Amino acid sequence: MSIWKKLLEVEKHVRGLGKDSSSGSGGFGYKYVSGSKVLEAIKPLMVANGLLLKQEIVRVEVQRVDYKTSKGIEKSEHLFNVWQKFTWVDVDTGEMDVNEFFASGMNDWEKGLGSALTYAERYFLLKYFHIPTDEDDIDNSSRKMESEKQEREKHTAELKSKGVAKLKSLITLEQKEELLKKYHVKSLEELSLEQLKESVNQIEMMKK
Repeated sequence: MSIWKKLLEVEKHVRGLGKDSSSGSGGFGYKYVSGSKVLEAIKPLMVANGLLLKQEIVRVEVQRVDYKTSKGIEKSEHLFNVWQKFTWVDVDTGEMDVNEFFASGMNDWEKGLGSALTYAERYFLLKYFHIPTDEDDIDNSSRKMESEKQEREKHTAELKSKGVAKLKSLITLEQKEELLKKYHVKSLEELSLEQLKESVNQIEMMKK
């Protein structure tokens, strides 16, 4: 499998992610998807498909920023402008996909570089795989839909199992052969739920 097909497999299986973190305080910040949540969703898919992601710093520009806080306190920080490369590596074939990326980070002195690197990793993954984040509970909704689908399938399977058992208790060998020919199946288990219901009703009517 080529690196492109492996990356496609990751994109096919990753879900939308709800925003789980906030910036700022007092309710005036904004919500975003945390880096840990992004990695939690994508890393298992990377491992399963034999993919590594290498993050490299190409160039860094640092600028001192002096300002006053909302309380009038003078403060100085460093703004880090960081040019980077994100390289996908296929461990099976050695194929690579190189992507240039830029991010800025400003924090108390040396922390600005880490902020820029973390920001870049999070948003590179979100944008590369086109992961939607515009609904607060999109990942929870997806899980709920999947759970409901599984419950429906389980319920249908239980009804079919009961239908097959009831049909077997009602029909003769000759009637069974006729049903198999009618619906073009090899066993009663292959009948759909509607076909089972229809067959049971017909047999019960004949017995009255």
